[in-house]
Amino acid sequence: QVPLVESGGGLVQTGDSLSLSCVVTGRAFDRIQMGWFRRAPGKEREFVAAIDWSGRITDYRGSVQGRFTISRENAKNTVYLQMSNLKPDDTAEYYCAARSGPWSTDPDDFYDWGQGTQVTVSS
Repeated sequence: QVPLVESGGGLVQTGDSLSLSCVVTGRAFDRIQMGWFRRAPGKEREFVAAIDWSGRITDYRGSVQGRFTISRENAKNTVYLQMSNLKPDDTAEYYCAARSGPWSTDPDDFYDWGQGTQVTVSS
């Protein structure tokens, strides 16, 4: 198990921006694929964004592409999610997660998860 700790969630207005961070501790970070997922009340968990170990390969769900940016800073064992033009539909608990092996955005393939950070976007 690798500890992951998210931070940066909060209450914002429609159109605002917010940055989330996830710090990974316990072992080397360089070769781990990272992802962000979210779950809204009464909804299933859904993929948001992912980034490979090098930071050169990324993927996003269609509803956030162009608004969200995932990045990583391996020297700090940290992955980021920069969110812009937030909408009420973005309201959810956001989780970072880690995995290794062939590229995947399936949440079932991620084996280490953070505790989550709440993002609430009001109208």
